[in-house]
This record gives sequence, C-alpha cells and structure tokens, in this order.
Amino acid sequence: MQDRIRTYIETFPEEVRDLFLHLRQLIYDSSTAELTETQWARMPSYYAGDAFVRLIPFKDHINIEARAILSHRDELTGCKITPKGMLQIYLHQPVPEEVLRRIFAETLGS
Repeated sequence: MQDRIRTYIETFPEEVRDLFLHLRQLIYDSSTAELTETQWARMPSYYAGDAFVRLIPFKDHINIEARAILSHRDELTGCKITPKGMLQIYLHQPVPEEVLRRIFAETLGS
C-alpha cells in the first residue's frame, strides 16, 4: 500500500480500516489489469488506464465510486446509493462481495 494512503487510513477507527482493507483486496482480486494505487484529492484511488475505483472512508461507512455501480443497482438491494451514484457500505452491514467483484472488474476493464 502506498505510504500516503496508509498514513491517511490510519487516521480512521480500526473497523473502518478493516473494511477499507477488505474492499481494497476485493479490487485487486477482481481485476486482471495492472492497477496503480494513488490518492486523488486525498481519496484512495485504483486506476487501470483512465478507469478508476475510489474508496472514500468516513467514520461509519465507506463510499465506493465506480462507473459500473448503477448498472448493478438491482443487485444492491439493502445498500444505499448516493445521488451521485456512489455505493455506501456501512460497518455493520454485509459486504456484497460477488456484486462488488463484478462492479470492480467491469469498471477496471477486466
């Protein structure tokens, strides 16, 4: 993990850090493309060419920004999608891993 991202994530509670690391691993496991991990406006971002997924941590949830989220809206019942099309995963809700794998793979062109 990039040092700036590690330092940034360490400012959050342990539960948020654990969820972040879980989602980060799903991104890497879902993509066959070579990913670049960087911060964009302090937000941890994962790029494959021009395509990206962003993980935006908050105190009780993480927002996920990925192009393919809206095309999987029907599979994400029980999850909140913001008006800007970001998926919110709260600390005490199940992570929809299989749907996220497809979203990450489609977004990152895998």
